[in-house]
Amino acid sequence: MLSKRNNFQPLSWQNAQSSAFVRHLEIFSVASKFLFDLWWDNLVQNYSAKQRHRRAKWLVRQLLNLGPTFIKIGQSLSTRADLLPIEYVQELAQLQDRVPEFSSDLAISVIETELGKSISDLFETFEFYPLASASLGQVHRAKLYTGEEVVVKVQRPGLETLFNLDFEVVHQVLRIANWFPQVRKFNLEAVYQEFFQLLFQEIDYILEGKNAERFRENFQDYPRIKAPIVYWEYTTKRVLTLEYLPGIKVDDRETLQAQGVNLDEVIKLGICSYLKQLLLDGFFQSDPHPGNMAVNLDGELIFYDFGTMAEVKPVAKEQMIRTFFAVLRKDTDQVVETLVYMGLIEPISDLSSVRRIVRFLLENFRDKPVDIRAFEQVSEEVYMMFKQQPFRLPAQMTFIIKSLTTLDGIARALDPQYNLLAASQPFIQSLTVSDGSRKNLIMALAKQTANLIKNTFTAGNRTERLILRLEDRIEQGDLRFRVRSLENERLLKRIYLGVRTLINATLTGFSVLAAIGLLSTPYNKLAIIPFGLSGLFGLFFLRSAIALLIQERLDRLAEK
Repeated sequence: MLSKRNNFQPLSWQNAQSSAFVRHLEIFSVASKFLFDLWWDNLVQNYSAKQRHRRAKWLVRQLLNLGPTFIKIGQSLSTRADLLPIEYVQELAQLQDRVPEFSSDLAISVIETELGKSISDLFETFEFYPLASASLGQVHRAKLYTGEEVVVKVQRPGLETLFNLDFEVVHQVLRIANWFPQVRKFNLEAVYQEFFQLLFQEIDYILEGKNAERFRENFQDYPRIKAPIVYWEYTTKRVLTLEYLPGIKVDDRETLQAQGVNLDEVIKLGICSYLKQLLLDGFFQSDPHPGNMAVNLDGELIFYDFGTMAEVKPVAKEQMIRTFFAVLRKDTDQVVETLVYMGLIEPISDLSSVRRIVRFLLENFRDKPVDIRAFEQVSEEVYMMFKQQPFRLPAQMTFIIKSLTTLDGIARALDPQYNLLAASQPFIQSLTVSDGSRKNLIMALAKQTANLIKNTFTAGNRTERLILRLEDRIEQGDLRFRVRSLENERLLKRIYLGVRTLINATLTGFSVLAAIGLLSTPYNKLAIIPFGLSGLFGLFFLRSAIALLIQERLDRLAEK
């Protein structure tokens, strides 16, 4: 039995495949418009929250129009509240739920082509309207002739071709960006290769099925953590059939409370399950947004999506206990040592900047929920760290940051006052009773507890602690002195404005010459493009020149 078809209005990227030239135009037009809008806001000094919301909403619409590659980029950026204004984070977060479905006829065509049978031969019932829709595919509920309730995940048609086009366009943009030394030193080429490698892995549903089975095996002794069974006879690279496990969306506080679910237990399950994935298994779900997690009426936690799994080096339990107590003691060196061991921070020669970031996190977020606005305090430190000693965090570390910040957001939606250490307590307790090495683990636990008590009662008064902290910062090279020279600052600012004025003048002249050159060719209609650019660069030139004149007059007044 087939249910009613869905009404479908395709977006541009869901139609016939575009050429590379058309795709270039689409991407560059969106990027140019967005950069121009930001420049205009800066020119008119319009930094209001309302304006940022307007820009963010426009950007989300354009990312949806550009398709899966840019939707995935937006979803990744939606967790980076330390880098983006809160208005952009809020709007980009909606990309998790607002990705439109594609035609049910197309979905059925993909299923029949991949599995080699008609939809009525494969399933006793099949719902045309999708249960959920994501950037790379959509899910339909169905029932097998053997009686099992299942969900069928179908990949969007033409994804691989679209990815190849975007792969080429983004690569060209990066090659242009790498002309600038300020960009080249961050090794964006490696980041780009990693991102697209993960995208191509995510559209391999056979790999996702294997990930789901591995996840189930890791939690087979944990009955309150659920993962669906894979039906391999109904699974290919583009179709994935899984056990149907219904549940309430994990961040739906009102519904969970109405059903009598204990929210504190849900938070503990989420935190402890991720600590196990990260520290014991070394294999974790790197995209735990609310659409990928649910809670059933028994309060059990259900995981759905296994396309974006990541691996890290697991930590020995004794070292894990030392690290937990290092967090309690705010022992920055021990925490950094563990991060280096797990491969989450590259062991560069000078880790003083990294220690400052870790110390900031321990001081501000150890005993309370993460306040994303508090990252403004450390944003300058992060910028200086990459400017003075740029290095790229391994991909696993960015996945962990994304996972933990998303998980923290889910926990705060359920209980704004939740405590991370309290929520992780069941996991810490489980370490000492899980296997035959319990005696050694209990001894390590007792030793770390004794050290914590000793450090607490021998910390000294406030003055002594400040002196010891100053001594530590000097030894670690964390102490910095800032010396300002107003005269040099004014000179550097004039030089900067002068160079910017010269560049804009050059670009204006070059655009005018290019337009004049095109007028004498068969492509004379295209001359409007460089003419338009010359007008834009001319505005930039006027603004820079006026700013330079004003700065020179202010400097003369200051020198008198």
